[in-house]
Amino acid sequence: MSEPRSGTASAIRAGLRGRCPRCGAGALFAGFVTVAPSCDRCGLDFGFADSGDGPAVFIMLIAGFALVGAALFVELRYEPVWWVHALIWPPLVAAVCLGLMRPLKGIMIALQFTNQAGQGRLEG
Repeated sequence: MSEPRSGTASAIRAGLRGRCPRCGAGALFAGFVTVAPSCDRCGLDFGFADSGDGPAVFIMLIAGFALVGAALFVELRYEPVWWVHALIWPPLVAAVCLGLMRPLKGIMIALQFTNQAGQGRLEG
């Protein structure tokens, strides 16, 4: 990995936009959530980029809190029949989860680069 660009704020900005964490101009993704092999502008190798299950955990926490809260509010306020819940919430869950996946994955990869995160190593 190369030296970090500047700080956490610029890493978060680059990750949200899906840009290279070093130069901020090249594309980080080759597909929807597929990481490109390298930056097309500065040539940074994205081989270090492994966000693992991190984005999914944050998405579950964010979407779960927001959507379960909204479903409870709708149930307590309007008391709709069960099929209204079955009609409303699955598409919203899919939209929120897919909408958050790319930005959160980009943030996690950019923060990996900025903080020079790597595999755990034993000293000695």
